[in-house]
Amino acid sequence: MDKKKLIVTVSRRYGCGGRELAGILAKKLGVQLYDRQLVHIAAAKLSINDLPDEDLYELENTIPPMEMSFLPFHSFGVKLDSGQYSRGIFLAESNIIRKLAEKNSCVILGRCGDYVLKDNPNRFSVFVTADDDFREKRGKEIYDGKTLKELNYENKKRARYYEYYTDQNWGDGANYDLIVNTSRTPLDEIADGIISYIETIKK
Repeated sequence: MDKKKLIVTVSRRYGCGGRELAGILAKKLGVQLYDRQLVHIAAAKLSINDLPDEDLYELENTIPPMEMSFLPFHSFGVKLDSGQYSRGIFLAESNIIRKLAEKNSCVILGRCGDYVLKDNPNRFSVFVTADDDFREKRGKEIYDGKTLKELNYENKKRARYYEYYTDQNWGDGANYDLIVNTSRTPLDEIADGIISYIETIKK
């Protein structure tokens, strides 16, 4: 393990504030946040499972993280609930994630990052969850009035995607280094706790 290198992968239930937490972590660590938008754009540029360094540099410096309003699992016309999974895109994305993890410390949000980088000794994986009451409140206030049923439907899609490509159970504690519940503690404090824990185990 390179004690100076850190790759944090963040997976989350929909409506828990996982995206915001990933952004806070990246800011506190002083590293780049890579989310689904960047990875999808990178994968879309691939004709083969490789991306030239100059293109990667361009993506790193010109593509901002996704906005909160970005709808999950609907980019590039691929509807995962249709049962038509594109393994080629997943492999391309995985290749990009590994490239990003090789270059510098960073935070990677979603895209089975914990699984893709499972053999990377500098990876620390976090799963973000929250109580239903908390998620329901956030659904109304932050996620354009989404109901708990709608949030849970998105979670089912995330679980299917993860389980299809990893053959592991999404959200199973055995697959992550740390599981955090955002229901009762401010995200900023949770981020501090995660960083403190990582620093302890990397000594």
